[in-house]
Parts: sequence; structure tokens; C-alpha cells
Amino acid sequence: MAATLGLVVAEFFGGVLGRSVALLNDAVHNLSDVPTLGISYLAMRWAERPADSEKTYGYHRAGTLAAFTNAFVLVLLSLWLGYEAFERIRSPVAVVESWMIWTSVAALVVNGGITLALVRGRGDLNLRSILVHNLGDALSNIAIIAGALIIHATGAFWIDALLGLAIGLLVLWSSTGILRESSHILLEGRPPDLRVEDVARAILTVEGVQEVHDVHLWSLGGGHHALSLHARIPDMHLDECERLLALIQRVAAKEFGVEHTTVQLERAGLPAKSGYVMPEPAKK
Repeated sequence: MAATLGLVVAEFFGGVLGRSVALLNDAVHNLSDVPTLGISYLAMRWAERPADSEKTYGYHRAGTLAAFTNAFVLVLLSLWLGYEAFERIRSPVAVVESWMIWTSVAALVVNGGITLALVRGRGDLNLRSILVHNLGDALSNIAIIAGALIIHATGAFWIDALLGLAIGLLVLWSSTGILRESSHILLEGRPPDLRVEDVARAILTVEGVQEVHDVHLWSLGGGHHALSLHARIPDMHLDECERLLALIQRVAAKEFGVEHTTVQLERAGLPAKSGYVMPEPAKK
């Protein structure tokens, strides 16, 4: 956060002194990283808290909520950056290329360092939102350096505004993907790497399970998944029911990484429901 805040100050002065809308846009873009990093840090700490009587599933979605908030702010910010850049394309302003180059080199060092530091945590949606954000910043810095060199060689000042527009589009593209993924989790959507049909068929391989229906599979956030289902079984002793229940939970955990499985067992004599049924053995 300290490195990013220092970078914002440097880019702001560089943009003012160099009269570069691309640098000013990038400064505003990086300024949005400061609360983003703060919210993400708090979300990481919250996600480590155990479940309690108020949050019975725990705080895993704190990071997802932070990613959604950050992405939503970035979408609005990218639209504003795009408008400002479009106005500069219509009325180009002379820029000082040296300020653009050296300020962007310093920004590239900071953003590149933050990106590399976050690579190991890319499996977490919250951390990946920061990684994608800073990777976009680093690419923007490279584009500004290249644009400044072209402006120096050709005198085409409209390139600065074009770079500002490209940065806005890059921010919009990266943030909409995170917004889509985080909203999917908040709406209790199915984990993208799991299929309900596959889970149901795997449960049917447990001896004694005749039918599976009302299967619900959702993500709690942070790579934690939950599963609930109804399983139809023949009449059996309570001890056998507990053994079968443990087998179902073991299959869900081992094959699909589902940590929280809730199963409602139903007697086979009840009317059949629409669901996944164990196929009849082939007749000889």
C-alpha cells in the first residue's frame, strides 16, 4: 500500500509536469489500488476467522465480497478514463516525453514487483483480483514508455490520448472478468470445475445408494465448496446408515474436494422423484 501510494504521487506530478493524460489516468488507476489493497487485506484476515453462531459457514466469502467491490469500482473508473481519453483524442495536447518515460519506468518497477509477489496466491480470487489489477498496471506502464518513444520520434501527441483509452479498456476487460466470477460465487453458483451430474454419479457408486436427487453444489469462496443432496436407500439399521453416510462424505471430499456435505437419507419405499438413478444390472 505504501509503495502504491508513493507511485500515485510520482505519477500525478509526472502527468502534470509532462502534460500526459496517460500518466494522469494511470495515477488515478493506481490510486484505486490503495483502498483495494486495504479491503483485500482485511478480507484475508476475516476469511481466517472460524465459523460462529452468526456466520455459521464462516467468513470465506469476505474475500469474494472484496473482489466484487473492487471490480465494480474499477468498471466505473475505466468508463471515466475512457471518456477523458476520448476528449484528448479530439483535442490533442503537447506532452513532455521524458517525464512520461522516467515516471513509467519507476511505476513499472513497483507494479511488476507487486505482481511477482502475488503470483503464488493466484488461486485465491481475492488475491487474483489484485494480481490482475497490478499486471494491467505494469502493461500500461510498458505501453506508456513505448508511446513516449513514438511521440518523441514522430511528434504525434494524439498517441498519449490513445494510450489513455487503451488503459481504460484494459481495466474494463480485467475487472469485468473478476466481477462475473465473484458475483457467481455470491449468488451461490456451482464451482466451475465441478459438474452436478458427475457428483451425483459418483455418489451412486456408493453401495446402497439407489437414487440421488435435489443435488445442490455451491462455492463458499476461497476454494471451499459445499454440497447437499437427497439419497434414496433400502431399509437398513441405523449403524449401516451412518456407515453409508460416511462413505458418501468421503467420496465428495476425496473426488471433488467438497469439505461440507449434507445428506438427507430417504427410504426406498417412498414415491420416486426425478433424479439420478443407479442403472439396472445387465441381464445375462
